[in-house]
Order: sequence, then C-alpha cells, then structure tokens
Amino acid sequence: MNTQTDIETFWHAYLVSLPPGAAIPTAYTAWGFGHTPEDADALGDLVRRGVKTATCSLLWSYEAEGEPLPQVGDLSIILDGTGAPLCIIETTELQVKAYQDVDAQFAYDEGEGDRSLAYWRDVHWRYFAEECATIGCEVSIDMPSLCERFQVVFGCGQEEQV
Repeated sequence: MNTQTDIETFWHAYLVSLPPGAAIPTAYTAWGFGHTPEDADALGDLVRRGVKTATCSLLWSYEAEGEPLPQVGDLSIILDGTGAPLCIIETTELQVKAYQDVDAQFAYDEGEGDRSLAYWRDVHWRYFAEECATIGCEVSIDMPSLCERFQVVFGCGQEEQV
C-alpha cells in the first residue's frame, strides 16, 4: 500500500467529482485526528458517520511548531490510523477561545464520548496537557483553544452531493 499515492488518487477523485465550472482547489492537507492510530480510527469514524462536525486544538502547538493556522475554506483529507484517506472536510468556522470558554454546544458538535461539556473538558484537558508537556508550556484554564467547525465535502457517501 502506497499511502501517498492513495491520498493523491483520493484527491483526484474529489476534483473530478466537482461540477463543471466549479473553482478547482489546488491545496489540501492530509492528517488524522488525535495522537494515535486508534484515535485516528475512532474519531475518523465519528466524522464518517456525521457525528463529529467540530474539532479543537491547542493554539500554542501551532505556534511552537511554526505551523500555519487553518483558515475558513481549507480542505483536509482525513486519514485513518493506517494513513488511508477516509473523507475530505472543509473548514467552515474558526474561533480562538480560552479552554474554560468552550461551550456545551461545541462539545456536543465534537461528537466524542457522551457529547457533554464535562466529558469534553476531561478529555481535552488530558490531551492538551500532553501537548503542553511536549512543547514546554503549562496547561491552564485560559490556554487558547482553536475551535474549528467543518463539513464533509467528499467521501462518507458525499460524492454524489458535491
């Protein structure tokens, strides 16, 4: 299995599915959710099933790695735990909020666990604590969280709807 070839083939299938006259996107990123292959599989499955329509990351991680922030309209190929493409999402909304200011609706839209704010806070506190340890900062209730909403635009049965 050649994952890069699979990703490029998947991207090409998306491009040819676009209606005549549509703007042809030229850029995408390819990534999986979480820190582990198991995370990528579980969270990717939530996206595939339409349960997960949002994600949250630690703004400090982007800064520490010198990585550009996502932008509204960005396209991402979501990968499973083996690096195989599952679907393509488009970023529809971005907000930076303090960890403590993420609300129950956003937690629900992330689609994880019982979808409660309490669950979201517990899981994300532990996840962000790992990231903070890696980049050398202190986890705190006011740490900047990049809250992203997205929609599936290809894959997961969406091919006919593009």
